[in-house]
Amino acid sequence: MSLKPLSLFVRPSGESPSLRSTVGHSSRQSVTCEYKCGNACFHEVPNTSDGEYFGDIVAAAMTRRGVLKGSAAAVLAVGAGSLLAACGDDKKASSSASPTETPAGTQFTAVTPNAEDAVVIPEGYEQAVVIKWGDPILPDTPAFDFDNQTPQAQERQFGFNNDFAGLLPIEGKPNAFLLVCNHEYSTETFMFSGYDPNSPTLQQFQVGVTTHGLSVVQVKGESGSGKLTPEFGPYNRRITGNSEFLVTGPAAGSDLLKTTADPTATKVIGTLNNCSGGVTPWGTILSGEENFNQYFANFDTVADPAAKDRLKRYGFVGAASLRRWENFDPRFDLAVEPNEANRFGYIVEVNPWDATSTPIKHTAMGRFKHESANIYVTADGTVVAYSGDDEKFDYMYKFVSSRKMQPGNGQASMRHNLTLLDAGTLYVAKLTGNEPDQIDGTGKIPSDKGFSGTGEWIAILKTGEDGKGQSLVDGMSAEEVAVFTRFAGDKVGATKMDRPEDFQPNPNTGKVYVALTNNDKRGTEGKAKADEANPRNTNKNGQILEITDDHAGTAFTWTLLLVCGDPQAADTYFGGFDKSKVSPISCPDNLAFDSYGNLWISTDGNALKSNDGLFSVVLEGPNRGETKQFLTVPKGAETCGPIITDERVTVCVQHPGEEDDASADKPASHWPDGGATQPRPAVVAVWKTGGGRIGIQA
Repeated sequence: MSLKPLSLFVRPSGESPSLRSTVGHSSRQSVTCEYKCGNACFHEVPNTSDGEYFGDIVAAAMTRRGVLKGSAAAVLAVGAGSLLAACGDDKKASSSASPTETPAGTQFTAVTPNAEDAVVIPEGYEQAVVIKWGDPILPDTPAFDFDNQTPQAQERQFGFNNDFAGLLPIEGKPNAFLLVCNHEYSTETFMFSGYDPNSPTLQQFQVGVTTHGLSVVQVKGESGSGKLTPEFGPYNRRITGNSEFLVTGPAAGSDLLKTTADPTATKVIGTLNNCSGGVTPWGTILSGEENFNQYFANFDTVADPAAKDRLKRYGFVGAASLRRWENFDPRFDLAVEPNEANRFGYIVEVNPWDATSTPIKHTAMGRFKHESANIYVTADGTVVAYSGDDEKFDYMYKFVSSRKMQPGNGQASMRHNLTLLDAGTLYVAKLTGNEPDQIDGTGKIPSDKGFSGTGEWIAILKTGEDGKGQSLVDGMSAEEVAVFTRFAGDKVGATKMDRPEDFQPNPNTGKVYVALTNNDKRGTEGKAKADEANPRNTNKNGQILEITDDHAGTAFTWTLLLVCGDPQAADTYFGGFDKSKVSPISCPDNLAFDSYGNLWISTDGNALKSNDGLFSVVLEGPNRGETKQFLTVPKGAETCGPIITDERVTVCVQHPGEEDDASADKPASHWPDGGATQPRPAVVAVWKTGGGRIGIQA
């Protein structure tokens, strides 16, 4: 369905601008909060550390500023060669030049905010579902039957709640690709008719575990169209909550990971809550295990105070788990297997080119609620992986490999490159604002007309060529830093951020962008106050951070590209661009780039009373900050996993119809199949009618 855009802004009838800009929170439904993240927003914030934040370090910041600015200047001079040298001072450029016509890649009519039960796209574009929950990805798979699901069928079908998506060209096969998707979580009340959350059946448990993980499926494109059609191919596979994973890095073999089923601490069964991810330059997929804590029961029975503190720092609470998986499998019962929970929360690497390969959990990259991991390779081949810890007041990390990437597609190169994330140094970020004394929590822009500052990456763990770790944090062993990484960040005074989610390095400039989704606890009693990188108390709309990094080094500068929300509200900022000419955007989640270097943002939990969507943002030149909505997803759904190419845009539509007063017995959505059908998470492709390049006017 494609609706003709009306005006750029829409308000519900009778609602005033001032009311919208001052009240309300993320629109994510409570049922989504329950199943997606275990009600993380409604529990006590896990980070209760006394770590530094800006209000406590103004004086220190002022004395350090000159040193860090000098370091940042050196970064721009010698960091990553021509990539960083081309970045320039965008803030000054945008303020000294007049906006021009809309830049290439963003030349489309912005979609109006709406509450349709449809994917709404711009005029002149078409769309089609690529694949949806239950579609076959392996031959001889039974047709999807909502009322007769089995784990045997789900092992051969596309999983539930697709989040991240990667599209990899198949060498030697024109217009053929591997589509790789994460399946973040199961929402049983929307998966099964008559579901009893207090007494799930064995078969419902088995289906739920199996629908987690990842799918790899071959897809075929069409000439002159962006349509993608699934095919059976030799690479197709399902990875589930029952698949085997290899543990590498400093925690491999550690007592902290040993269980009854795996006394060697080198093999893990399953991956859970795989949120976003990334495609590596060597052709593999990185997947972030995020809200894994919610799957484990009986935190209340843990008697060891140290073990309980560690679990609490990762958000574990309560007795029974929401899904009651502990009723069927002791690995989900902390009273039986206290170390099982320590085996989740890592970056997972999958080789999609070998359907028989064992995926890897990289402990050298630390354990936290990874939203994703994305790679930047410097001019000399140094591999740098960026990742955010998606929790209120948690931290930003990067891992710098001590090994260099080997080019080529051969088996020897792949074997080597699959070890790149097993040796190197893990860092956590500390940020300092340029005008910390001017931040009062209202979002008021400082006198230098932007939010900006400097930062440093603090080394916390070094992993050698032998896989053994060296702790760089006093009072913690290397194994402890690898498994309880949040405590290491606490100890070194990392900056508490507003839910750092997706990290994406810009392939055109080398700058790194971070989606900070929201934090309604910012500035509340007993919690960290606003700072220049997180400038609003009770932040419901989020912001986008832009980092100019010495990728292999420890110094960086930063600025806020966007402070999201209603453009008519005083506490929003669009890179200096005219706010009367932008689309409203709230709760940024996943990031991507087009071939012109524009940033694309998908949202999750839009607090502006309209459906989530996908937005383009101009990064360079006089139109810097121009933000336009390209599409919206159906009601109750989240937009995620965007892929932007010249031929097509693809997005993952997660949890359509997931509303509090709905269920499988009373569906709120019938997308994508229409009629009286159940809603099904799916991947959607959008392309220009008649072919042509995305975001280019004829």
